[in-house]
Amino acid sequence: MPSVRVASDKGKVIVFAPARITIGDGSVILRDTVRTLIRNGFPHIVLDLASTNYFDSSGLAELVSAFTTSKNGGGSLRLNRMKPSPLKLLEITKLFTVFDFGVA
Repeated sequence: MPSVRVASDKGKVIVFAPARITIGDGSVILRDTVRTLIRNGFPHIVLDLASTNYFDSSGLAELVSAFTTSKNGGGSLRLNRMKPSPLKLLEITKLFTVFDFGVA
């Protein structure tokens, strides 16, 4: 099972996503990590996708779910260092406009 690494930098929590966010391979750990962080008082999350090469529709749904969960928890979710292939999927599905990008 893939794992994620969590770090803190200047008040922001950074989640380093796995190489693949797919059904049964990365999506569950990402969901659990985001929900745990929000539940423990860390609603502002930067999702570092530098290592993520691929996500399927389940992974895409998890990104949307993480965004919604953070917003509903009074926080924010920013996508950072996204590779071209996953970024292209966000553009094709028109979800590019939903997410915030960068560390800010």
